[in-house]
Amino acid sequence: MALTDILARLRSAETAAGRAEGSVTLIAVSKVQPPERVEAVLEQGHRVFGENYVQEAAGKWPAWRDRFPGVALHMIGPLQTNKARLAVDLFDAIHTLDRPSLATKLAGLGQARGSLPQLFVQVNTGEEPQKAGVLPADLTAFLRDCRAMDLAPVGLMCIPPEDQDSTPHFAMLARMAADHGLSGLSMGMSSDFEAAVAHGATHIRVGSAIFGARSYSAP
Repeated sequence: MALTDILARLRSAETAAGRAEGSVTLIAVSKVQPPERVEAVLEQGHRVFGENYVQEAAGKWPAWRDRFPGVALHMIGPLQTNKARLAVDLFDAIHTLDRPSLATKLAGLGQARGSLPQLFVQVNTGEEPQKAGVLPADLTAFLRDCRAMDLAPVGLMCIPPEDQDSTPHFAMLARMAADHGLSGLSMGMSSDFEAAVAHGATHIRVGSAIFGARSYSAP
């Protein structure tokens, strides 16, 4: 099974990096996947999943959570401010805190609710104009502003440029996290997660390598 293969690769990467088995969380990215594929992975015992779209996740995960206790759901796609309230009720972690307006919205929700999902700050390590994320030069000020609003990010997230070697971006993110006392590193996907693990990833995001090619005709 594909899940078994990915978990075996992950365990090997942990061993090669001198890290404890199970120290890296595999997020199975289930966005736009047919329900039967997701259920097959749930039935194999996996419980950590990632979604990109709040409305899609809201339409399918409450029922699965009832059937499969222990699911942890991670928001790994861009989060619109007007979807933030639904997101904080639905997700256990949000990996895409990427701008001041979203930080302000989440801070208000956190004060009203008394709690928030785990938060990762998305860093645009490649400084790509079309991509979301805080620029590396702005990270210190952004984290200071978040903490001033009683937000407590647990880590950083990045999506390296597709046309570049991911390794320098993973190394950069790890340095920035260490500089700011953050233990979480959400980085690495199907093609490069071994390198991410070697650089300290705590969460890797793998989708089609587990589930198969996505069907974007799905609702």
